[in-house]
Amino acid sequence: MRKIIFVLAVFTALSGLAFAGGFPFFGKTEKTPAYETVPVKKKTIGASILATGTVKPVIGAEVKVGARISGKVEHLYANIGDKVEKDQVIAEIEKKDLEAQVTQAEANLKAADAGVGISKASFWPALSAETDYGAKGTTYFPSQGDNFAGLKLTMPLFNGQDLYTIKQSKATKEAVRAALDYSKIQLSYATITAPISGVIASVSTQEGETVAAGLTAPTFVTIIDLARLQVDAFVDETDIGRVKVGQKALFTVDTYPDKEFTGKVKAIYPKAIIQENVVNFDVVIEIDDPNIELLRPDMTTSVTIYQEERKGVLVIPRAAVTKEGAGKSVLVKQNNGSFEKKEIKTGMTSGSDVEVVSGLNEGEIVGIKRE
Repeated sequence: MRKIIFVLAVFTALSGLAFAGGFPFFGKTEKTPAYETVPVKKKTIGASILATGTVKPVIGAEVKVGARISGKVEHLYANIGDKVEKDQVIAEIEKKDLEAQVTQAEANLKAADAGVGISKASFWPALSAETDYGAKGTTYFPSQGDNFAGLKLTMPLFNGQDLYTIKQSKATKEAVRAALDYSKIQLSYATITAPISGVIASVSTQEGETVAAGLTAPTFVTIIDLARLQVDAFVDETDIGRVKVGQKALFTVDTYPDKEFTGKVKAIYPKAIIQENVVNFDVVIEIDDPNIELLRPDMTTSVTIYQEERKGVLVIPRAAVTKEGAGKSVLVKQNNGSFEKKEIKTGMTSGSDVEVVSGLNEGEIVGIKRE
């Protein structure tokens, strides 16, 4: 009886081990691989390059406006954020001394003009005081009894000293006129106008301050034309060879992550930018998006530059493709739920997608094995 009980106990223990998988000869139950399924679909794709960049004003769209003369700032008509038009007055420097110089120069010109008249009036009274006898550089010394313009002369018309006196007075008048022009130009510098239309980005000088113009003009304000912006994209040296002027580009900014702005490659800077041993090249993206007014200088951008675009091609995820030697294959789901291996040919790769040239049809389901 004890033997029977012992045999039953051993058998029960062995059965438990068998069901628990404790003995290899009973075998282990293999798990069926799990797959994520994705349909084969048509899509427009393109070979592209990804880069980061920054929104910047184009050359000439950011101007620092300064003063060309020294003096006290009498009026300042600009505040940060104000919109200004080209030639709009934004500041005035005290100019009473400059106005006085213009008045003095105008008086000097009148005096010089009178001097020319006096020198001409010294000629023979019978002739017009406006006649310029020395205009052609010739000197005429008539003698007693010569006829001139039908008149009988009884005295010399003029001598050499008269000719040079007139020339000197005329030269003096021209010098005074030039001084007047110069004083007017200096007066114009006291009124500072906007060289471009745009927005006041910064104000560096306050009303009442005295500015000193030297080799570097003191900056009053900085004006930016927000309608003239570009993107400086930093492309890795491994990709720069595929970038060409005129290629289409799309970019996003952090403040509008769901909105894409359009542009195109305008220029590629020849000199590299090296930071922490990473070599990048500056690629200028010209923005042609109608919503450019949403952008601001120094915004960070994520840029995609497209080399080639193909419309309506079959695509599947790159993760679904398995390389086997020189060929490629995918797992295609059958009607009974199983997966069958199928050879395919692929074409262009765009991000996480790959083009299917042959081997699959639109609507078929491919499997991606989960890790």
